[in-house]
Amino acid sequence: MSDKAHYPPINPVTAGLSGHCPRCGQGKLFKGFIGLRDRCSTCNLDFDFADSGDGPAVFVIMLVGFIIVGLVLAVELAYQPPIWLHMVIWLPLTIILAGAILRPLKGLMIAMQHRHNAQEGALDNDDGDRS
Repeated sequence: MSDKAHYPPINPVTAGLSGHCPRCGQGKLFKGFIGLRDRCSTCNLDFDFADSGDGPAVFVIMLVGFIIVGLVLAVELAYQPPIWLHMVIWLPLTIILAGAILRPLKGLMIAMQHRHNAQEGALDNDDGDRS
């Protein structure tokens, strides 16, 4: 019997962004900043399936890069501050934004993996072998 029969469906977006277990929505997903726990303390789901790889980092780079570059260009065109001021403003802001969204995005990717039963190296072939 599958685990879905015992647990009501959990919204993967809410569970992932909040850092909770993708099966029960109660237990914590992370130990530390971005390290995963071995299993859920509430429903005992083993988190070995979770391999987000570089996915969250790619999204962080794209999102933070878009925001920071847009702000840098706007400030440069409007005020033309010296380069040292750009560094003082934008380097800390980049680090803070990247740190703030890395964990929620990692949780979201893991919750989506659980929701869709994603496995490394496994393809879903409903129509049989095509060889």
